[in-house]
Amino acid sequence: MHIRVDIKRNDQVKVITGRDKGKQGRVLRVFPGSGKVLVEHVMMVKKNVRPNPQRNIKGGIAEQESPIAISNVMVVCPSCGPSRIGHKKHGSRHVRICRRCDAPLDK
Repeated sequence: MHIRVDIKRNDQVKVITGRDKGKQGRVLRVFPGSGKVLVEHVMMVKKNVRPNPQRNIKGGIAEQESPIAISNVMVVCPSCGPSRIGHKKHGSRHVRICRRCDAPLDK
């Protein structure tokens, strides 16, 4: 199943529910197949890492981000804060817009 995703890589998002509610971060990766996004410094989990001298990796317990559901994050508009996303045709291309202030979210 492929979920329609309005969030893109490098978007600034805010977590609206869950254990990290209120945190903001940049989207590192989007998983449309599972409907999840990977957000910087959000949903941190501990992972046991075994040492690998070839890749210069020290063993131990490392912290890394875990994917979070798309429904639990909201895109942050630069001018008015967290907002829902709309779509408009701007010339010949489709542009994502902020539903609060109609400002374009795409550069």
